[in-house]
This record gives sequence, structure tokens and C-alpha cells, in this order.
Amino acid sequence: MIYLDNGATSYYKPDSVKRAVLWAMENCANPGRGGYEQSNKAAHVVLGCRDRASRLFNCDPEHVVFTSNCTHGLNIAIRSLIKPGAKVLISGFEHNAVLRPLVDIGVKLSIAATKLFNWDDTLSSFEKFLRQGVDAAVFTHVSNVFGYVLPVEEIAELCKYYNVPFVIDAAQSAGSQKISFGDLGADFIAMPGHKGLLGPQGTGLLLCKDMCEPLLFGGTGSMSAETSMPDFLPDRLEAGTLNVPGIAGLSAGLAHLLQVGTDKICSREVRQADICAEGLKELGVQVFDGEHRSGTVSFVSKMDCEELAQLLSDMGIAVRAGLHCAPIAHRSVGTFNSGTVRVSFGLDASPIQSKRLLESLNKIKSKRKIL
Repeated sequence: MIYLDNGATSYYKPDSVKRAVLWAMENCANPGRGGYEQSNKAAHVVLGCRDRASRLFNCDPEHVVFTSNCTHGLNIAIRSLIKPGAKVLISGFEHNAVLRPLVDIGVKLSIAATKLFNWDDTLSSFEKFLRQGVDAAVFTHVSNVFGYVLPVEEIAELCKYYNVPFVIDAAQSAGSQKISFGDLGADFIAMPGHKGLLGPQGTGLLLCKDMCEPLLFGGTGSMSAETSMPDFLPDRLEAGTLNVPGIAGLSAGLAHLLQVGTDKICSREVRQADICAEGLKELGVQVFDGEHRSGTVSFVSKMDCEELAQLLSDMGIAVRAGLHCAPIAHRSVGTFNSGTVRVSFGLDASPIQSKRLLESLNKIKSKRKIL
């Protein structure tokens, strides 16, 4: 199978990740709940993963909080920072993991930056709304639909200039784009463990500055005599038993990234995305292409996108089609009614993947006389 749906989850995992999960299941108990060997081994795994995350993302280990996924982290961040009736600024490329919590809270939304691959428009649009006054900003680093890499460093500077707290959704960037929590100055950055960080599903990280409110309340292995949650990180946000096997796998994924380098991974992914985009244009489909793109390419053809994705699946090519849980992004670009076919490269990006995809699409075009 040619797997090109890394925007949903990375399918290829280094062998070290798989071994780490199994080792934890065979050797680890509950961290922080005992002084015996198996509990201590679990605590060592947890601390090791925090340390690797802190090195990769330039933050203190205690400000690394484990979550079950990026959505979990975004909900913590949004509900910690934003109250009902607040004025909140988002980009025109947000995932439902950002949009739905904000709608549920009941905020006044402003939407900036609806032009693809246009940093000038993105920055001028954000600056306009920030100047008018908002209470908080929440924005994605990379569009999960179109692969547009937003100028997060510049947006962060604007937010700091206007004294607006902000949250970054790094679901599509963690592991392949540079992220420095210390330099960006974000209040929160949320990310999944199972995508670019190469960990198992059911894992995630939330990088926190200071202010935070827990979603879950319960045991933490610390301050057990108190009836309220601890007032320090990471314990305040980690009620209940941690997913130690998942964290062990995530730690191994982080180790792989630290060794290989995210810049090399990004270069490999973008190179194949460029080849793919050029080949798609030659086939005559509409490709959403431009500067500042990650390893993701979206396109539409005359064929229904779901039908086309199924034909590719039957030929051993895994892509994703539809709205990708990001209807606001499709409304911004004008593809809400059709959706798109999304191709997203990952750690194992290679020329054979692009070649097989384009060959398969060409066969579909020749057979169906439409694409």
C-alpha cells in the first residue's frame, strides 16, 4: 500500500516506537503511585518523554502536559483562556477541534486570513482584527486541508504587540516544522502524538505557559490530602492514570526526530508534495498550490472526490477525501460543496509514492475519460 494520509495519522512508525510500547506493557506499572520497581520504571518513561519534548520544543519539562490527542489539548487551552462572550480571533483554515469548542463556549468569532498561500494577506488581516481589539486568538500552524504554512512567528509577534493571549494548533506541524515554545511566547501549543511525532494513537502534548484550568479532576499521585487539583504543572492537568505504553512509544518517536532532525523530514515531505502538485497539474485537475506549503496537497477534479479516493484505495493508494473536519477552511477557499482529495506525505516520503499516485490517477483518467 502507498500510504498518503499522514495528515490523519502517521502510518509508518520507526521500529523503536513499536518496541518501546511493548517494553512498557511488559515492564511498567503506574507512575507516581508506588516506590517499587515497575512504578519507578513507568515514572522514568514519563520523565524521559517530557525531557525529549522540552528539548524538541524549547520549553521547561514541567510545562509539557500529556493529553490523549490534540483535540484534548486544544479543549484545555481554549477553556482555560476563553470565557463565554469573549471576542476571539481565528484563521480561515481552522479544524473543528478549534471551531467547535469556541462555538460551544459561546464566543464572538472574527475570522482572519482566508486567502491561501498569501502571507501578506494573512498578516494584514490578523493585524486589522487585533488592532480593533480581541480577547484571545487561536490559530493553526498548518492547514490540515491545503498544507498552507501560516506565518506563526509573525502572527505571534502581532499578538504580543497587541497584548492578546494566543493558542497555536500544531496538529499538522509538530514533527516537521520548527516550533519553539520559548521563542513564540504562546500561552498554549497543542499537538497530537500520533502524527508527525510518530507516537501511537491516543497520545498528545500540550505545552503550557502558566494559566490553565483542568478538564478532568481526580488523582494525580501528588497532594492527595487536598480536595482540589494541584496548583502546579503538569499535575494540575494530568488527573488519572497516564497512558504509559503510549508515552513510551511517543518518547521513542521524539528520540527519532531529535536524531534525524525535523528540517530534513520537512524537506523530504515538501519535495514530494512539489512533485505531486506538478504532476497533478499535468493531469488537468485543479491543484491548490503556492508558496509556504507543507507536505500536503489538495486537489479537485470533475469526479466526486469520495468516489475518486475509493478508486485510488482499490488500487492500493490511501488518501483522504471530503471536508477533512475543517469546513471553515473549505468555505474560505470555495470547496465546501465539493470537498477535496488530500494527499499528505510523511516520514517515509519517497519518489515511488508520488510516481504510483500519478500513475494510478492517469489510469483512472484513461479508463473513465474524466478526472
